[in-house]
Amino acid sequence: MFFKVVCVLSVAVAVVSGYAHSSQYIHRHDGHHEPVYHGYGGGYGGYGYGHDHHDYYTYPKYEFGYEVEDPHTGDFKSQHEYRDGDVVKGHYSLHQPDGSVRHVDYHGDDHSGFHADVKHSTHHIVPHHYHY
Repeated sequence: MFFKVVCVLSVAVAVVSGYAHSSQYIHRHDGHHEPVYHGYGGGYGGYGYGHDHHDYYTYPKYEFGYEVEDPHTGDFKSQHEYRDGDVVKGHYSLHQPDGSVRHVDYHGDDHSGFHADVKHSTHHIVPHHYHY
């Protein structure tokens, strides 16, 4: 129920704001479930003689992205991420309050760990002068 309320409120805010833009997408791969066996066999401390415990593991693979452009609030950001097994690659950017834009390209895997390349681009903000 809470989720429905949040969705309805989100749509209402988007309709009222009128000129903001937001988009998102998700592609998920539900591959074949592969059994992972854990032997808890026999002995006094086990779960009984000859019984094995089965967990099922689905190969992780997905891709998603989103984009927000709201000139009224100044909220501009986007992200795209892709995962295939233990390899994750992605990019995100966002406009910061000082007018600069942060761009981050990242990747990670089990062998080399997580790496991020962060760049900032500066845009000059021209202040608005109001005369009363």
